[in-house]
Amino acid sequence: MIEVSNLHKSFGSHGVLKGVNLIINAGQTTAIIGKSGCGKSVLIKHIVGLLVPDSGYVKVEGKVVSELKIGELYELRKKFGFLFQGAALFDSMTVEENVSLPLVESNSVFSKKEIDKIVAEKLEIVDLPGVQKLKPAELSGGMKKRVGLARALVTNPAYILYDEPTTGLDPIMSDSIDNLIKDLSRKLSVTSVVVTHDMYSVKNVADVVAMMHEGEIRFTGTPQQLLDSKDDAVIDFIKRTGV
Repeated sequence: MIEVSNLHKSFGSHGVLKGVNLIINAGQTTAIIGKSGCGKSVLIKHIVGLLVPDSGYVKVEGKVVSELKIGELYELRKKFGFLFQGAALFDSMTVEENVSLPLVESNSVFSKKEIDKIVAEKLEIVDLPGVQKLKPAELSGGMKKRVGLARALVTNPAYILYDEPTTGLDPIMSDSIDNLIKDLSRKLSVTSVVVTHDMYSVKNVADVVAMMHEGEIRFTGTPQQLLDSKDDAVIDFIKRTGV
């Protein structure tokens, strides 16, 4: 479980997080939504310890993230997989090299043969078998997302953080990524956090939705409860998404 309690963060005189409270339950898919600049990315960075709060805390598995020593924080981060918005693949590397990077960088005990097997398994999971030798330039946008997801999975994380996973994709490919997120959550029993503007994706994948507004969590509930909400800020956000 991830617990966010009364989290505050400012940059200079600009307050971004103004008392965020949120529970992310193990095994569930939680979507975090809100307008650009509302603090979604800042919140995620606190969860993995990239930012230190001004006050309040984030607990992961009962441990306060900001109180961990460097070695402990490094071990915690191994439990997270991260799918970046643009997939963040290295153009000079093959798919195989991109996916295996977390294992190589962590000085894992795996042999080259074992790493090759793990990479093949993860690519199979994301429905991209046999693309190990391709370069990112040879992949479509959807394929790049899947390779990025395979890399996120390569360390067998307990948590996967998705940053705008369907941005820039056509509706068919967006549905494909949504289905993949659902399948992974079910098959691997991972805890998923999806940061998105895409309300269609929210309806497809989320067990719980948390909407951020002006530095706080304005709404928490199911996708249907979100759509039924009478809160003006929620209604305005939904109207802007075109749902």
